[in-house]
Amino acid sequence: MSGMTISFVMFGVLLALLMLGVNVGLSLLVVGGVGYVWVSGLAPMLNYMNTAPYFATATYSLSVIPLFVLMGSFATASGLSTGIFNAAAAWLGHRRGGVAMAAIGACAAFGAICGSSLATAATMAHVSLPEMKRLNYSGRLATGTLAAGGTLGILIPPSVVLVVYAILTEQSIGKLFLAAMVPGVLAAIGYMIAIAIVVRVDPKAGPAGPKATTAQKIKTILELMPVVIVFVVMMGGMYAGFFTPTEGAAVGAASTAVIAYVRGGMRTKGLIECLLGTAKITAMIFLILIGADLFNAFLAITQMPTQAANAIAESGYSPMVILALILLMFIALGCVMDSMSMILITIPVLFPIIMKLDFGMTPEYTAIWFGILTLICVETGLITPPFGLNVFVINSLAPEVPMSESFRGVLPYLMSDFIRVILLATFPVITIGVLQLLS
Repeated sequence: MSGMTISFVMFGVLLALLMLGVNVGLSLLVVGGVGYVWVSGLAPMLNYMNTAPYFATATYSLSVIPLFVLMGSFATASGLSTGIFNAAAAWLGHRRGGVAMAAIGACAAFGAICGSSLATAATMAHVSLPEMKRLNYSGRLATGTLAAGGTLGILIPPSVVLVVYAILTEQSIGKLFLAAMVPGVLAAIGYMIAIAIVVRVDPKAGPAGPKATTAQKIKTILELMPVVIVFVVMMGGMYAGFFTPTEGAAVGAASTAVIAYVRGGMRTKGLIECLLGTAKITAMIFLILIGADLFNAFLAITQMPTQAANAIAESGYSPMVILALILLMFIALGCVMDSMSMILITIPVLFPIIMKLDFGMTPEYTAIWFGILTLICVETGLITPPFGLNVFVINSLAPEVPMSESFRGVLPYLMSDFIRVILLATFPVITIGVLQLLS
């Protein structure tokens, strides 16, 4: 049996295990190990695993992951999510659909200090769902908004998944963060436009809330100034070259811890909970990294990525057609897999294919542009029926809303996502323009 055939068989086994609910890291380890033994034998696989897990995780650049996770934990413990939502609601809540728009803005702002899609969706749901219920928002609009808004958590920098993509493809973390800013802002604006259209068609879906006074608006902004300063210093310092992404993550985590202590009243118990939570999430991510490393090593010895890249590059299809097919696959797989798993499993195979195609850009810009498109499509999968994971998370917090209504609620946001992907794919300058200006 050829290496290509073996790799496809093991891919099928991997997807089957994931659909059965087997842990992602364990699935990758088992499938990668069995595939490696199948192709090369037991002794070579054991020799590889003797040192590979250490070298796969003992990398300085990976230390940015627990730091960003810790920053998100401190932000949640400090109650910043409530402050962010209150500020957005004070400025937008008096409009029809305004509280839903405020939830989108709050998701984007919280994503700037969290970096997790599911965590952003769940956290902001606890804060904003009661307010939407109080104002008699339709369950469809409320749950659909929060499910879609959660996807901003992983697109707005800092993003743990972008860090992993940067390491896998040997790209600059700082440049990827910078390239994600404009698409992230466009996503938030597109979602707000979708809300405006929905409430124009059905005014009862999102009634206007009370109008905040000027004093109340100013107060909410002042309360958020420490967070704004932390974000500007952290991201600005990285882009200006004052410190590396890892050092920036450390600055962000330490600053958010101070805010949590001063404003959120976090004490020893809260600190321990944040540290333990960060350790658990980091261990989960690193187990996936180790499993993905073994799985990718198995693919490498089958030469499947190289053969697939050569075959597609010589197929005669235009680069944009090939890109469209890859992005559609990401959306489909994103329905049943989390974004981290998707990136780790597919990028080692698909990235060489993209880099063999001519999109009229330098290899670095092509890699960054493809990374942002990949992230958007993977996140779109999280709200795509019938298996959108974000929708299930939000619906579990609002059990009175039928699942079918929640999925109907995300349809306007899916339309916004598709339009944004088409724009970014057709006009790469939207993504890489900032990098070109600063180069």
